[in-house]
Amino acid sequence: MKRIGLLSDTHCTLSARVFNFFEPVDEIWHAGDIGNVETADKLSAFKPFRAVYGNIDDHILRRMYPESQRFFCEDVDVLMTHIGGYPGRYEASVSKQFKIKAPQLFICGHSHILKVIFDPKYHMLHINPGAAGNKGFHQVCTAVRFIIDGKNIRDLEVLEFDRTSFREI
Repeated sequence: MKRIGLLSDTHCTLSARVFNFFEPVDEIWHAGDIGNVETADKLSAFKPFRAVYGNIDDHILRRMYPESQRFFCEDVDVLMTHIGGYPGRYEASVSKQFKIKAPQLFICGHSHILKVIFDPKYHMLHINPGAAGNKGFHQVCTAVRFIIDGKNIRDLEVLEFDRTSFREI
């Protein structure tokens, strides 16, 4: 069993609320637009950290993290990238991968909109954790945590707070 903390679109900013929410997790996954190395370092110093780079990430972060990652967590096949779309409107690059072999869990960021959708076409769960940072058009900051237990993805919880109450660490 693994407890996962998932966030995206921090854009160089982190709230203490995210760290409090992620206290019980075993790993943190970041779905891109980290913003800077310092943000990645703070997260990786806190918990084991896995990330992909996003469209705003510079050449340093692009050397540190891949554009996408496909891996197994427990018995769940996971694909994580930054720009991926959502059911019915996937980016062409991920659609090609899905047609070969769809993952069981597809994670992306970029939209700044929290979405958790089961895609019946590919029999997979799609999660976009929204935006945890304080930059962008979103009014609400979000992150999620969930458990992967063998082949099961369960107990998804959402952190949500108004951007006007953002307190950077």
